[in-house]
Amino acid sequence: MQEDTPTLEQPEPWEDCLLAARLLAINPNGLKGLIVKAKAGPVRDVFLSYFQGLLKKDVPFRKMPANITDDRLIGGVDLAETLYLGKPVLRHGLMSEVNGGVLVIPMAERLSLDAASRLSTALDFGKIAIERDGISSTSHSRFAVLALDEGDGADEALLPSLTDRLGLQIDLEHFSIRDVYETMDGWEELEEAKNLLPKVQLADEFIETFNVLALKFGIFSLRAVSLAMQAARAHAALNERLSIVEEDILVAMRLVLLHRALIIPLDEMPEAEVDEREPQTPEDSCDEASDDGKVSELSERVLEAVEAQLPADLLALLANSVNQRRSGAGGRTGEHSVSFERGRPLASRRGDLRAGRRLDVLSTIRAAAPWQRVRKQERERPDTDTINLDVRRDDFHVARYKEKAETATIFAVDASGSTAASRLGEAKGAVELLLSESYARRDHVALVSFRGQAAELLLSPTRSLVRAKKALAALPGGGGTPLASALQTSMAMVEDAERRGRTSTFVLLTDGSANITLDGQAGRTTAIEEAMMIAKQFGAMQTKTLVVDISKRQNTRAKEIANALQGLYVPLPHVNAQALSNVVRSFQ
Repeated sequence: MQEDTPTLEQPEPWEDCLLAARLLAINPNGLKGLIVKAKAGPVRDVFLSYFQGLLKKDVPFRKMPANITDDRLIGGVDLAETLYLGKPVLRHGLMSEVNGGVLVIPMAERLSLDAASRLSTALDFGKIAIERDGISSTSHSRFAVLALDEGDGADEALLPSLTDRLGLQIDLEHFSIRDVYETMDGWEELEEAKNLLPKVQLADEFIETFNVLALKFGIFSLRAVSLAMQAARAHAALNERLSIVEEDILVAMRLVLLHRALIIPLDEMPEAEVDEREPQTPEDSCDEASDDGKVSELSERVLEAVEAQLPADLLALLANSVNQRRSGAGGRTGEHSVSFERGRPLASRRGDLRAGRRLDVLSTIRAAAPWQRVRKQERERPDTDTINLDVRRDDFHVARYKEKAETATIFAVDASGSTAASRLGEAKGAVELLLSESYARRDHVALVSFRGQAAELLLSPTRSLVRAKKALAALPGGGGTPLASALQTSMAMVEDAERRGRTSTFVLLTDGSANITLDGQAGRTTAIEEAMMIAKQFGAMQTKTLVVDISKRQNTRAKEIANALQGLYVPLPHVNAQALSNVVRSFQ
């Protein structure tokens, strides 16, 4: 039924962003929030001002500070009042203060797991419970979230617990200030839509359509389907309709479901399977065929309209998203550990002051304050007591920090005659690019060259980019291939890095043609056997390893070495510095 297919024109990108703001302002409790992918700048400021103008003036609109403490976020002891009155007094947190409003989270990609967990609980239940420091309280906390995602790449992304709960997502990265324009407040218009929203009905056929479309795009989250329904209801209310139409489904697909898609649906809808296990009466068959046909036709029409509005780069975006899920981002950012000396502040915990740990004075006083009246009564002569604040060992809180584990990337470069001349030059260029990026991330880098009779450590683990470039410039080429010596030297460096608490990555650039033994003698068979033996020992250490085959033709020896190292094998027969750099960068 081609004539029934919706004929919506492709909306302007900026208008779609403003539409997302309107939908959230109409239905904040249903949509939960909006993810705004944008760096700080005038375009983002214009959008935030527009959204704030859609709200009533008495609606709370608060920004969450970076590295917010647990006490400030959910609430805790009011220290001054507690010390004055001698009994626990509750101070409400930010999530209670913003009840009924909007919470803006700058740099949301850096949100801690604890803070994300607190926010997720409030978004799910609309309230928070406080059970700490002698206080037991429950307060309402129902709000919408504007998560400002300033991340760049897979290693800087919002936590899944938030992305799954926030219904809408827009991208402002490609807009300039010339693309945006002045807009009216629109508050009176939205007030009518808000009043109409509870009356908007969602027919069963549309519920089925949402589920079918979500499955076709590889979306299996029931929460995502529910959020799409809420967006459709808000769009219907915005257009003064009491029931959902296909236009509302298209908007919900575009703003809620497409950024969650994992696959692109096939052009043709799969035929319904016939269940022949039980006979059906003619009446039942006609009824079911009629209902299924109605839903199928609706799904087909909506799917055709959605496919007509798919972004041109959606396939590339989906492929990039899948690659990020497979590869992860741990090697690039390094692992994190709890430190008691330096790093990003974390919530303090009860503990002793051994091993030079620092006392968190405010948290300690806050823990002791609620018990002052009880402790005064426990003392023998409280009437003559001059103790103003009774702090005991159990009250001690120690400061904690989240410290990024140092990362060491060890490059082993084959400088033998088989890879000399132009290919060694390309390898040098690639390693120099990678060393520059490692320096920008403040990682340690090391360089091992192997040629002639043995491997040589040209650069011990360092953060000095100048030293790294000088070592590369002095890298000669020619001679035999002492691969076993290179693996032995690199393995010793990885062991030393692990003793220092660093996360190691090993990158081997070679053609795999070993012909020099560990004692510096020529002998291809023995050299290969020794290289395989050391590679197996190296592989048992479970070090993240990448073997780049830089031979002109794919070499089976290099692949065997990669398998023994339990690493990733990448052949680059047409290698150049930029291509090699891209391969190693995606692996890290």
